[in-house]
Parts: sequence; structure tokens; C-alpha cells
Amino acid sequence: MSRRPTRPRPTAAPTSCPCGLPASYADCCGRLHRGLAQAGTAEQLMRSRFSAFVVEDAAYLLRSWHPRTRPPAVDFDPGLRWQRLEILGSTEGGPFHQAGEVEFVAHYQEQGHAGAMREKSRFVRHEGAWVYLDGVVETD
Repeated sequence: MSRRPTRPRPTAAPTSCPCGLPASYADCCGRLHRGLAQAGTAEQLMRSRFSAFVVEDAAYLLRSWHPRTRPPAVDFDPGLRWQRLEILGSTEGGPFHQAGEVEFVAHYQEQGHAGAMREKSRFVRHEGAWVYLDGVVETD
């Protein structure tokens, strides 16, 4: 009897959207992840990227990252689960802007312990689409 290595199971898509908006995942961030729509604002892109971390959609994260700052790959920590997103504010980043910032707190569980990460992310338009440029993680 041969023993094959077990493969990680893909994360199941949630029914409600992890981004915090009152919509189903399929109708909200799932549409962006599947390429059926593009983010209209920097905040919408931020929300969709948070959801991509929740469902471990590395392809979307890389696609929505500016080519100048994009890493070669996205690694997901198996002991970390993103729980919820709290948008603190945004500057510009609207439908008629070329750049914007979104400040947020991303809450997570790591090996049974609650935590939070606060970041100010910068977004720009690249070839007409909003992309993540970079961010500054704020520490206490």
C-alpha cells in the first residue's frame, strides 16, 4: 500500500463576504477574485485583498499588486486565520483619483491567540486598474 503525501485542502469560500460589507462573498469580493469586475476605489481593492488573504487566493493578490513592489510569491501562514477587517479611513482613492490611501485594522487568530495589524496602505492606478503599491504597518 503506497502512502501519498497529503495535500493542503483549499480554503472553502465563505458565504458572507470577509471584507465586512453586507453581501455574499460571491456577489462582493468573489466577483473581483474571479476577474468578473474590477475595484472601483482604493478601499474596494483593500477590502478585496483582505478577502483574498482570508480565502488564500494568491493569484488575485499578485494580480492586484503593483509590478514594481510585487513579491515573486505569496506565502500563507498555516497557523494564521484572518478574522475581520476594520476600515479606519481613506484619503482620495475614488473613481476619479490616481492614488489613494486606506488605513485599516486587520484582526486575526494565530494559534489560538487574537491579534490585530494596523496599516496605512497606498494604492495607485496602473494601466487603468487600482493596485496595491505598499503599506506602513503601525506598531504601538
